[in-house]
Amino acid sequence: MSHAPHVTDLSGKVAVVTGASSGLGRNFALVLAGAGARVIAAARREDRLRDLATEHDLITPHRCDITDEADRGALIARAQEFGGVDILVNNAGWADALPAFEQPVDAFRATLDIDVTALFRLSVLAAQSMARRDGGAIVNIASILGLVASAPVTQSAYGAAKGAVISLTRHLAAEWARHGVRVNAIAPGFFPSELTDAMLADESAQGWIRRNTPLGRPGRPGELDGALLLLAGPGASYITGQTLAVDGGWTAR
Repeated sequence: MSHAPHVTDLSGKVAVVTGASSGLGRNFALVLAGAGARVIAAARREDRLRDLATEHDLITPHRCDITDEADRGALIARAQEFGGVDILVNNAGWADALPAFEQPVDAFRATLDIDVTALFRLSVLAAQSMARRDGGAIVNIASILGLVASAPVTQSAYGAAKGAVISLTRHLAAEWARHGVRVNAIAPGFFPSELTDAMLADESAQGWIRRNTPLGRPGRPGELDGALLLLAGPGASYITGQTLAVDGGWTAR
């Protein structure tokens, strides 16, 4: 009788996590390292990455601006030093809260460049590495604002970018399946992060979230861990092209 591998065991795997200097990305790096993966933690703020690396022996800090093609190539090359990329977590992103009437076109383009174009290019480089191995898993961090409108929060550029990430997840999953590369996305609801700190500190905004979330609260640190470990690990070997909303029921309304 055959037995499935432990669904959260990532021993011997090499993972790259972008946006790892704070918030969700920092936690993702620790979670993957805790499951046994060698984690290349990437971000622009190198001092924070060094601090992160002191918390787990399997975390390697690597400064990277994901909008720079040379930096993206160097990041994948760093992973190759450990054998290649098995897992890529595309977490780095940007958002502003400008009303659409006031959004400069350059700011709109910049959001797409960081949240979509950079994610696409890094995914291509990682998937090429994965295809030379035994395949791998890409986990894109999208948002519920890629599934539903943000109003009254004015984040049309961010919502458009995350909607593109969700669509891109499906397209790349279908295109790369024959190479053994799975591509899925997580769409978090409202979780503590640098992008949401100001909002979650506002009592009226907290009330709005509580009223509109069936579970009656924002997400808590650690409540994305299960989704990440599932999609990055062997437990999701037959799951690709999917977006998993972790949102307390927000998108189920």
